Amino acid sequence: MPTFDVVSEANLIEVKNAVDQTNKEVSTRFDFKGSDARIEQKERELTAYADDDFKLSQLKDILISKMAKRQVDVRFLDYGKTEKIGGDKIKQLITVKNGVSGELAKKIVKLVKDNKLKAQASIQGDAVRISGNKRDELQTIIAMLRTEIKDTPLDFNNFRD
Repeated sequence: MPTFDVVSEANLIEVKNAVDQTNKEVSTRFDFKGSDARIEQKERELTAYADDDFKLSQLKDILISKMAKRQVDVRFLDYGKTEKIGGDKIKQLITVKNGVSGELAKKIVKLVKDNKLKAQASIQGDAVRISGNKRDELQTIIAMLRTEIKDTPLDFNNFRD
């Protein structure tokens, strides 16, 4: 019975490369001269430091452009609120989302059931496994999920025949 998994996970190596390139560009740009603007990464958490809101927004724009060049979907980024730290400086926590959330997994299962194809969907931790009788039905489900779900980047892997 053919199956595949619906997952949502960012390539952390490419995220790290984008963060490194962002820090390198910030260190060479004239408008950041004398500023303590930078991004630090700890696993799936990025912390952006800047002198003011404008520089923080510039820093995030650079990060987004570097991620786009490295084919990392920017919908993986979840921005926290900005916090004031010592003096005039501010920081913002940026989380890299991983896995299909419970609410999204239920939505995917409902979409598959409402599609009237002979396929079953089951939630497997951070992924949704979809199995069916024919490959063509599974490919139809993949196309349907790509058009229906726009707010979260989805990957389809572990395709077995």
